[in-house]
Amino acid sequence: MKKIQYKWKNRNHPAPQRSKLNSFAVRAAHHAGLPESFDWFCSVEFVNDNIMTRRNRELLGHEGTTDVITFSYFDEEFPEMLEGETAIELIVNPDAAMREGAKRKNSSYSRETALYVVHGLLHSAGEDDLDPVSRRRMRLRERAVMSALEKEGFIWNELFPEG
Repeated sequence: MKKIQYKWKNRNHPAPQRSKLNSFAVRAAHHAGLPESFDWFCSVEFVNDNIMTRRNRELLGHEGTTDVITFSYFDEEFPEMLEGETAIELIVNPDAAMREGAKRKNSSYSRETALYVVHGLLHSAGEDDLDPVSRRRMRLRERAVMSALEKEGFIWNELFPEG
């Protein structure tokens, strides 16, 4: 992945620094096992609960809000992309990260937001979480990628400040 393109549409939380987010996303894509043989882009839209509820209904036919929605063009039947094309689109909900980060032991808003990006990238790499076996594998992969990123020096609250 060459770089991330992102839009921050959530007034409840401060936007991350573009350079830090880009470095994080490139390394997360690497650890998720996404293709590195050509330059592609990842587009991420960070939204609030209201926008996520609308997108979830319009795009997936689901009711209510969610943490992340992933569209990956790597898993299409003919994934012939040109250099510089968008291969992954993520819609991430920092409002959900704030709620979940407060509820979970050893977590935070910042860590949850980073986890949602990793989760979306893992979906793009072929992971699923629709049944107990695949969900267990997804959680293992999430922990492995997050741990690798932490070892590389990524600090979640510097990446996604709580403001």
